Amino acid sequence: MSAARRAVGEPVPAAGTDDRYQWVALANTTAAVFMSVLDGSIVIIAMPAIFRGIHLDPLAPGNIAYLLWMIMGYRLVQAVLVVTVGRLGDMFGRVRIYNSGFAVFTLASVLLSFDPFYGGRGALWLIGWRLLQAIGGSMLQANSAAILTDAFPANRRGFALGINQVAGLAGMFTLWAYRRLRESGRGGGGRIDWWGNITFAVGLGAILTAVTYGIQPYGGHTMGWTSPLVTGLLAGGLALLAAFVVIETRITAPMIELSLFRIRAFTAGNIAGFAVSVARGGLQFMLIIWLQGIWLPLHGYSYADTPLWAGIFLLPMTAGFLVAGPVAGTLSDRFGPRGMATAGMVVFGGSLIGLMVLPVNFGYWAFALLIAANGVGSGMFASPNTSSIMSSVPARQRGVASGMRATFQNSGTALSIGMFFSLMITGLAGSLPRTLTSGLQRQGVAHGVAQHLGGLPPVSSLFAAVLGVNPLQHLLAANGALSALPAAAQRTVTGQEFFPDLISGPFHQGLLVVFAAAAGLAALAALASLLRGGRPEPAAAPDATSPPRAAAPQPRTERNMMALTTLDPKPALVVIDLQKGILALPVVHPVDEIVQRAASLAAAFRRHHLPVVLVNVTGGAPGRTEASRPAVTPPPDWADLVEELDAQPDDHLITKQRWGAFHDTALDARLRDLGVTQIVLTGVATSAGVESTARSAHEHGYHVVLATDAMTDRDADAHRNSIERIFPRLGETATTAEILEMLEKTR
Repeated sequence: MSAARRAVGEPVPAAGTDDRYQWVALANTTAAVFMSVLDGSIVIIAMPAIFRGIHLDPLAPGNIAYLLWMIMGYRLVQAVLVVTVGRLGDMFGRVRIYNSGFAVFTLASVLLSFDPFYGGRGALWLIGWRLLQAIGGSMLQANSAAILTDAFPANRRGFALGINQVAGLAGMFTLWAYRRLRESGRGGGGRIDWWGNITFAVGLGAILTAVTYGIQPYGGHTMGWTSPLVTGLLAGGLALLAAFVVIETRITAPMIELSLFRIRAFTAGNIAGFAVSVARGGLQFMLIIWLQGIWLPLHGYSYADTPLWAGIFLLPMTAGFLVAGPVAGTLSDRFGPRGMATAGMVVFGGSLIGLMVLPVNFGYWAFALLIAANGVGSGMFASPNTSSIMSSVPARQRGVASGMRATFQNSGTALSIGMFFSLMITGLAGSLPRTLTSGLQRQGVAHGVAQHLGGLPPVSSLFAAVLGVNPLQHLLAANGALSALPAAAQRTVTGQEFFPDLISGPFHQGLLVVFAAAAGLAALAALASLLRGGRPEPAAAPDATSPPRAAAPQPRTERNMMALTTLDPKPALVVIDLQKGILALPVVHPVDEIVQRAASLAAAFRRHHLPVVLVNVTGGAPGRTEASRPAVTPPPDWADLVEELDAQPDDHLITKQRWGAFHDTALDARLRDLGVTQIVLTGVATSAGVESTARSAHEHGYHVVLATDAMTDRDADAHRNSIERIFPRLGETATTAEILEMLEKTR
């Protein structure tokens, strides 16, 4: 791939890099994503065996909390931690954090493989180690996409991320990851934002904990949204997240660069991803309950076998996703992510509308076709959306960007479960008690017993379906009412069709509300995806017959340049070698225009109280080779800065001996002390002082912006090569006018 096609701030590959490492990174991160995502959802299938193994009654009062924490605790921890560990990956190395995640995940998996306790204590043992497992999964999930984005060029990332999502491998890759993965992005160091991490983790954790308790019964209510605990957690969580935003705008080294949300592709992609996660997260539960609680028993499957067969009958959804993911990724590499991701959401939403018109006791092939389309739509969206988000941010921020993407995804899933169950429970609470009570009384169950069972929280009936339990048989046997019924009534009540027939009407009403809400969220995701902006179209190649000397620096061309997306809260302007001795030498662009543009940038930075660094050199001249230097003794004012820069007492003067401003100078220490995270470069010579400084800034972890119309060189070809081939590897480019406009927008 040509250097000109690399994304913002992408690390320059070392000599000898080939495709083999890309496949090593893909295989390892695919295994990690598979394990992390699998452990977030496989517990649903394993739940019946878990409850039987630790002798826990799934319908006993209070035991619903254990079930919810086994399912949602993993998601909650991942949602809270992925941004933090993504930021740590940016600071200390993504592969280092990733490999540590493998170790934590493996340790927790070993401890989960046995449980020395029974009942509630056994459930707490499993919940505790699943939370530790989620910490390891967070370290894997947050850094996998960043490692892939570092390893793969921009025109192959969609394919790589598509494969990454359809992982079919498992955890034998731990040692391989330690031996073969290497750091492609350079860690930027820095300080940990403790207050930001604490307020974010506690705030988001409080909200998701409130969701977990909100769908549990409270007092005489079917749900717990009126509980003081839930309302307190929601209010406290929102307050802490508001404090987090304030902290992030005032701290020099924030946990999250809020300026990333000024990047349209990043913001739109995360909005779309969050909407999809909310639409899709609880949908899996609804389909499982539909199959296990109603459809499978009506078709002769025993309750004990329904978890297995529900997984089998949902395979078309998985197959659709597996097929669509890599194909969509490859096509998005070629045609851009916007159209593919938007079309995926249209297909996804259409499948939900189709599910709304199915009867409760549907024909399977119509159902299979619709859930396959649902999987295809999800696959069409996921890879292009992830590629768009990850390619839109500077390389040094890919870890935190990947963590933010995963936080939106995991938070959306957890909120989705709470939202969908709340909608379903609300729908069931209106008619299910009356339906159950009258149905049981018709079979001879005593009025008091029937009324008691009909008045149980609807969430009990829903989770009974998830656990593969016939709730009526279980509850009637527990209080002795089953043995008091005639034999024919016993067979009817405990049969395959009685409970599904009773619940199907109320359940279908709730299902319509759930699918309608999910379809609305899919429409929102499609709109956000459509608004993410298109990929820049290639510009025409320059005319080979054009003269090498230009009348003025040419504005950046979309073919080779990565447009400016944002300015950090604390950028610094660094002006290279605009001094009398160097500017007296011949260059390819009018010196007055170069100086005027640099001076206008310096004045704007000073006006906004941002650092201005003026760099001069005590020897040398523009050009790429020593032979280009004139063999003359420089005059006394050779190193003096030109008057047009209007140097001020608050400016920072750096004197260097070589081309690069970072070499043997205090520039890096000065910028760190000032809290600078981004530098805007201008000056001469493009192929020497400016290019060398840009390379060093990139290696030091700064976000680099190059004002390409405010720099020049003695050699037109060297100037063009730096701008078109070198600079796109190192940072973003813009004209002076674009930088000034962005400066005004972001202050």
